[in-house]
Amino acid sequence: MKLIRHGAQGTEKPGLVDRDGGYRDLSAIVRDIAGPALAKDSLDRLRMIDPESLPRLPAGTRLGPCVGGTRNFIAIGLNFADHAAETGAPIPSEPIIFNKAPSCISGPNDPVIIPKGAAKVDWEVELAVVIGARASYVHANEALDYVAGVCICNDVSEREFQMERGGTWTKGKGCPTFGPIGPWLVTLDEIPDLKDLRMSLDVSGQRMQAGSTETMIFDVPQLVAYTSHFMMLEPGDIITTGTPPGVGLGMKPPRYLKPGEEMVVRIDRLGEQRQTVVAFDDWTAKVAAGEPTH
Repeated sequence: MKLIRHGAQGTEKPGLVDRDGGYRDLSAIVRDIAGPALAKDSLDRLRMIDPESLPRLPAGTRLGPCVGGTRNFIAIGLNFADHAAETGAPIPSEPIIFNKAPSCISGPNDPVIIPKGAAKVDWEVELAVVIGARASYVHANEALDYVAGVCICNDVSEREFQMERGGTWTKGKGCPTFGPIGPWLVTLDEIPDLKDLRMSLDVSGQRMQAGSTETMIFDVPQLVAYTSHFMMLEPGDIITTGTPPGVGLGMKPPRYLKPGEEMVVRIDRLGEQRQTVVAFDDWTAKVAAGEPTH
């Protein structure tokens, strides 16, 4: 099952994807793709609904973040062996955990805004895990019981903020629009093998990243279990699990995003994102003029 959230920013409604790839509205069935709706019994009930019985959404409907109510947005650093190699970093002995601000979450096709004073905005295609049940001190062999599904995340990063401004990586990871998720929340019954998903990211038509979850150092069950030993995970929380090689930071010389460029982000079975990069001043001018920003 593929679940979506649709509509204007901040007022998204629940929906799902039908057999033909069309979008259907779930507003009469469930309040949101968030909280209790992510529990196993709720997902089982939604799975029994005939999509043809639901209202069809019009073409061009905006897709919002595919899950709502996120309290913890956790990211894992250097979790792909080939990405660690391109950065010259050693293979971590334990997962590297850092935070992305929940306020950075945006829709899969919303613009990515270059922050004020930023010069090194980078891209990272990632597999994100959405928690479906409260998880604390869980074991890896039961960790998937606490997962509602998975989706694409572009872990957008400002490398100067992250690495040259002191403190933790969080500074470069939580700026507004730095967490596009979706288009769909895909339940695990549609994913035969979480360690066999091809991933790619293009910038303005040029393939930058091409990899697979098979090179993950710590797999999804390990990451959910490990994270649950350091914090309480709640329904709607997100763990984004690391990126394959090909980030701008790893290029020689480094290559960073510029206004007007478009990112296309793909993972097998999870769909596609498209984001246009917008300069901070251009964005604020649009907002001041009351122009559409999505």
